[in-house]
Amino acid sequence: MAIRRLFAGLVIAILILGITSAATAETLNYKFYTRVVKSETFLIPDVDGHEVGLNVRDGVYAFENGDVAFGTTIVFFDRTKGVGSLNQYGTFTFRDGSTIVTHTVGTTGGTTGKVTGEIIHGTGRFQGIKGTVMIPEIKFFRLEKGESHPKSFGDGILNYTLPPK
Repeated sequence: MAIRRLFAGLVIAILILGITSAATAETLNYKFYTRVVKSETFLIPDVDGHEVGLNVRDGVYAFENGDVAFGTTIVFFDRTKGVGSLNQYGTFTFRDGSTIVTHTVGTTGGTTGKVTGEIIHGTGRFQGIKGTVMIPEIKFFRLEKGESHPKSFGDGILNYTLPPK
């Protein structure tokens, strides 16, 4: 009888602790607009139009919950005639100083691109954040006179959990 009570008490304790300490998954949708502020491009002479390089993009991110962040994304690219791969690190900085850092990979196809990846770090209210990021379609503006790389815009999705407080 004592063993049953002990077992029942243990089960109840595990359930209570498990429920109260479980992190809840959340989704944040956002819209973004970015522009290139720094760029280095190197031609690779193996085939016509092959280039590799680095862009630094600054942008604004408007979240569906009303939050706004400014961001900087470092983009490494390898493309031929505008088509190729992207490898990016981005930081969202919110008004309260909290940040979310992401690492994404994807493709660019001239006028569009797409990336997926993970949330790798957070500070402030995002300390301990874990999750994923997806931008199903990055759209690029036409180049304007004097621009080396086009502005971009699109929609993104953050799926994440935060540790319990």
